[in-house]
Formats: sequence, structure tokens, C-alpha cells
Amino acid sequence: MITTPGAISQRKLKVTGIVQGVGFRPFVYRLARDHHLAGWVCNTSSGVEIQVAGATAAVDSFVRKLSTDAPSLARIDAILQVDAEPWSREGFRILVSKNLAATQALIPADVSTCPDCFREIMDPGDRRYQYPFTNCTNCGPRFTIIRQVPYDRPQTTMAAFALCPECRAEYENPEDRRFHAEPTACPRCGPWVWLEENGAVIEEEPLKAAGRLLREGKIVAVKGLGGFHLAADARNEEALLTLRSRKGRVAKPFAVMVRDLAEAELLGKLGDLERSLLQSPERPIVLAKTRVNSPVSPQVAPGNNYLGLMLPYTPLHLLLFEHAPPALVMTSGNLSEEPLEFTNAGARTRLEALADALLLHNRDIEVPCDDSVVRPVDAAMVMPVRRARGLVPRPVRLPLPTPPVLGVGAEQKNTFCLAWERTALLSQHIGDLDTAETFDYYRQAIRHFAGLCRQEPRVIAHDLHPQYLSTRYAREQEGVRLIGVQHHHAHIAACLAENGRTEKCLGIALDGTGYGPDGTVWGGEILVADLADFSRAGHLAPVRLPGGDAAARDPRRMAAAFLKAAYGEGFAAAADRLDLKFTAFEWQVLRRQLDTGLNSPLTSSAGRLFDAVAAALGVCRVRTYEGQPAVELEMSADPEEEGFYELEPPQGNESLILDTPALFRAVMEDFWSGAGVEKIAARFHNSLVRLLAAVCARVREQNGVELAALAGGVFQNALLFTKLRRRLEELGFEVLFHTQTPPNDGSISLGQVAVAAARLQKEEKN
Repeated sequence: MITTPGAISQRKLKVTGIVQGVGFRPFVYRLARDHHLAGWVCNTSSGVEIQVAGATAAVDSFVRKLSTDAPSLARIDAILQVDAEPWSREGFRILVSKNLAATQALIPADVSTCPDCFREIMDPGDRRYQYPFTNCTNCGPRFTIIRQVPYDRPQTTMAAFALCPECRAEYENPEDRRFHAEPTACPRCGPWVWLEENGAVIEEEPLKAAGRLLREGKIVAVKGLGGFHLAADARNEEALLTLRSRKGRVAKPFAVMVRDLAEAELLGKLGDLERSLLQSPERPIVLAKTRVNSPVSPQVAPGNNYLGLMLPYTPLHLLLFEHAPPALVMTSGNLSEEPLEFTNAGARTRLEALADALLLHNRDIEVPCDDSVVRPVDAAMVMPVRRARGLVPRPVRLPLPTPPVLGVGAEQKNTFCLAWERTALLSQHIGDLDTAETFDYYRQAIRHFAGLCRQEPRVIAHDLHPQYLSTRYAREQEGVRLIGVQHHHAHIAACLAENGRTEKCLGIALDGTGYGPDGTVWGGEILVADLADFSRAGHLAPVRLPGGDAAARDPRRMAAAFLKAAYGEGFAAAADRLDLKFTAFEWQVLRRQLDTGLNSPLTSSAGRLFDAVAAALGVCRVRTYEGQPAVELEMSADPEEEGFYELEPPQGNESLILDTPALFRAVMEDFWSGAGVEKIAARFHNSLVRLLAAVCARVREQNGVELAALAGGVFQNALLFTKLRRRLEELGFEVLFHTQTPPNDGSISLGQVAVAAARLQKEEKN
């Protein structure tokens, strides 16, 4: 029995949050030892359990420091304490993990290689010198290698590699930073790398061989942490043209991994925020303004003023840069619109036509995970654009409790979300559910997530669109309750939820398309909404969507539709004046669609408005990736221009209508008068901001709502977002926006579970 003078406490603790795979147990061990406490700590599939015995003051201090001094990668959600049975042994131990039937354990995200491990890799005297799988408790793979909880080595893809005596000694030593570092390994006992080129296997200095190929302008498929990248020299225009041709990616920007921060500074304009993000443990792709005369090829990001930059986040990347060019395009290893490739066998089959060689390793990836993308909007605010590696599965805390519920997400930029109690876990970026391969992976990923969390949702929240594959998936499930959530309500609910709010707000939801309950295609909505319900207070004026989805793919069609809305029967002459270049047959079909509405539903889409303006001004008439016209219109706008078009205020009784055809007409008149495209693009943005702010002010007069929420993919446009946010704040609104999840459809699943939770709670109260 432990003998300690003074009052004695025997306490059992349950700690929930991100407390596995982040060095929490060795931290607890050392903390207990420093406080002269006896007891034990162990992982369970519900979190971490601790029992301590010792002087009451010491136990109280120990409990306080569990939160205040926890490892930097840990996140404590709750510490539950109960009195425990007396502990009769001396000392403090780490016990074998417990596998419980239910779980609340949160899975840690993958973390960039830490400075200590980077130093070892570069130290010729260290036994891990030049070893591309070096990691410790503070870094390395987590989410991408885990098969099930609790997070222990046998439950990961590292189970295939038995620890050598030296690694075993580190793993079992509480004083070592590799104590229970589950992916730990060394050249003697861990995974290894090789290169495959033209049927030959190169095991001798494979990274050097891969670097040589990259310097020669070749394309190399590199197996990384969560899948494959297609790598090419970012300065080599011919190599990038070849990559674009093979991948089927005409103009969408490529991400660039750079050797170090100095190289990043050479390519992009970096402030303190950009530098901090680049060097953070998450190591996302950071959108930074391109420097004038940047040495990278224009083929990296055609039509875009920003580069997506990232630093090496694994030892393999770091070591590759010893031999490769200092800036490498690192784009997802797949054909455009197909799932990310993550297996060696799949790479040999599907990437063979894309890459000249494959840089492979034998550490299996259990969960593919693309790179996260973030956009610094100002000196303090960061907007997630794609939430994946490093950020997933970091939970979002819900502002209200919920039974287990699954939000299946949208059709594009899909994520799904599994939520229980106040925890919402969003999946990694899945992509667009428009191929059988992506949909198959989507279903597999849901099963894996549910298995890790051991939650069986009996409620599934889905989009109202009946043709979405995510909706079809929801309706195929048996024994569950379905809750349909309107697309734009989900956008606003996601913004409310991640900000911890439940009250009524004025939600501005701007995106491409969403299924409207009135049978039209929504996309430019002003909603009065809380988590449970919404009403449509205003919207952009509806125009025809000629050819339906075909109009979303061809900006010229939307230009014609807005010309028709703005000029009536004079639209044909206006289209000729703009030289939109339709064939005779295309023009015949288009005129019929606009005159009769054949296969041309009405839409209030903000995204299609941006398409129309970009096409009419000649900024972008051929769309090769989603959002391209809007991106290039933002890039073309003069940020110093403050002019705007005088327009009538929003009109309407029950729902205020923003006269976007009049805005489009003002743009055209300015264009035909000889104004420069840069000025017009800026004035268009400024005018739309004024219209949106005016409708918000009118709605506030009617219902007194002072809280505004900005959501939807159009708000990835930093020019529009910053000006509207500033304008609303000047009018006295409190403005909510996305900082944890993307404003685009990547957050729809979060909004769906938040709405479901609110409706279920409302039902219980009634």
C-alpha cells in the first residue's frame, strides 16, 4: 500500500478528446511520477483511463496539469473523476490497452515530421540517418495507418513490421520520446523505398534515381503519407504540359512543394501568417500571392495570381529534395475526377500511363487522404478550402447534443460527417461523387469511419436532391430514420455549428447550385435561419439555366441567359457584339431553350452569375474545372477600385429579389463604353456586395436579426468575402464565417447533422 503523509485520495479518471497517438500516456506517466503518485494509465476504445493514489493536494495538482500541461498535439474535451477502490501497489504503470464495446476515442490526425526527427535524419552519426520513415510520439502518420481503435501498433498497418531490439527499447522506455510511438521504425526493422522504371526495380539509392528523373523533366508518382502525388519540376514548362495532357487537367492550378521556406519566399509573397501555416504541424497547402517574375512555369497556375505552396511533411519528401529540383509540382495521383490512388498495385495499374516511374514503399496506407488547402484572407483569418491531411479527423464541437447521426454530404466536394453527443467528425475530402470508383470509395470510407468510432447511426441526414448519389446512399440504408436537409440551409447551419451558435441568423448562402423546394435551382440565397428551420427572405433574380448542367460547364451559355434577362429580344444582337462564337446549331438550340424554357430551369445561382460575367467580359469562356470563371474573374479585378454601379434596391414582398440582370446590364454598358476589364470586374464585385448588404439591412428592419452568417463556395472568393464582411460589420451586424471547415460543399455534411440534431431536440421538447 502506498504510504504518503497527509490526506490520501484514490481517484479514477476518464479523459476524452484527442488523447491517443499524441504522447499522452507517457506524459501522464511522467506527471504521476513527478507528483509521487501510484496507479496506472491505459488506452481504451473510449479514450484514456487513469487511476491515481496519493496525497490529495498532489492528486488535485495532477488533475489540473492533465489539461494545462498536456502535449501540444493533444486536445482534452473532458476529464471525468470518481472515487476509486484503494490501489495497493507502489509506483505508476502503463497498462495494456482495453477494447470496449462502445467508443468515444478520437483518432489523431497525421502530423508533419518534427524538428527532432528531421535533425536525426540529417545526422550522419544517428542510426536513422537518411531513413525516410523516421517518426516519434510527436509526429508521423496516425489517421492514414489506423485500422481500428484503440490506437496501438497492432491496430495499424505498422503491425507488419516487428520492432528490432533497439526500437523496442525506445518504445518501452517512458523517458524516450518514442515511448509508445506506434509507427516508430528504423532501417533495420521498418519499411523501405524503391523505384520502378520501365519494369526495372531500383533499390540502390532510389531517391537519388527519382531526383535525377525529375531533373530530366520526367514525371514520378511518389507514394507519400496518404496516397500518391504526381511530381514534376515546377520550373519545367514542357514537363508540366506533359503532366496536364496525361492527367487531363487543362488549367486547374497545381500545388507546389518546395524544398524549404527560403524557396517558398522566392515563389510567393509570404506574411507572418503564411509562414506560420507552412511550418505548422498540419503542413497544408497554403495559397499565397505569386511573386512577380516567379521562376516557376506559368503552367503551374494559369489564370491565377496565387500559388498553392507546401513544405515537405515526411522524411521521404525531405530526402527527395536532396536530389530533386527545389520546387516540385505535387498533384494528386489520379486521373482528373477519379479517387486518389493509394496502393502499390493500383499505382502500377492506374498511374502507369501518367508517370514515367513509381517511387514506392511498403508501408500500407489504410485511409487515403489528400492534402489540405487553406487560404489566408487577411493578416489573422484563415479559410479552409479543402479539409484533409493534418486536419482530419479533428472534431468539431456541436453546440447541442445529438444521438448518433450520419450526414452523407453533397454531390460535389463531398465529405460525410458522423456525430454523437457534441462531437462531429467530418471525413477527409472525398471529392465529386460522379464516378463509380469514387462512390465505391465513399461507401467504404463510411464503413471504416463508423467502425473506428463504433457508432451505429439510426438517423441519416441527406440533401433534398433526389439524384445525388449521397441521397441515394441514404435511402438504401435499412432501419434508419431519414431527415432531408435543404442544401443552403445546410450551408448556413454548418457555419452556425462550427461557431458554436444556435440562434436565428441572417444567412447568405452563395454557391453554384442546390435543390430548391420550389422546383427551381437555388444558389444565391438570403435565409432567416436557425439550426432547425429556415425561411427564404431574399434571393438573386432567377434566370434560365439553358441546357441544365450543360450551362454550368459552358460559361457562354450563362452569358447568353443573362443577356436575354437583361436585354430581352435584343439579346441576340448583344451576343453577336460580344462575339460569343456559337455554331449555328448551338445558337438554334440555345434560343429555343431561352424562349421556351425547354430543359432550362430557373436558377438564382450566384456561381452562374459569375460565370456569365466572366464569359461576357472575355475573362473565361472555356471552363475546364469547377469554379474557373469565378476564380479568373476575381484574379482580374483591380483590388484598389472602389467604384460601383447604381442599382435599384432589392424589391419584393415576401421575398426580396436582387436585380442581378440589371447588374449584368450595367457591366455590359461599362464594357461597351471602353472601361478596362480590371475596373469592371472590381465594380461588379463592389456592386454585388452593396446589393447583398442592402437586402440584409431590409430583412433586419423586418425581423430584427443582427447576426449574419456567410457560407457557400462563392465565399472562397476573398475579394467578395472581405468586402461583404466589412460592409456588414459597418452596418452593425455580427458576422460569422468558416474557419474550421470549408465554406464550400465540404461542410454540407456538418450542416446536415446540425440540422438533424436540432430537429430531434425540437421533437423531444414538443
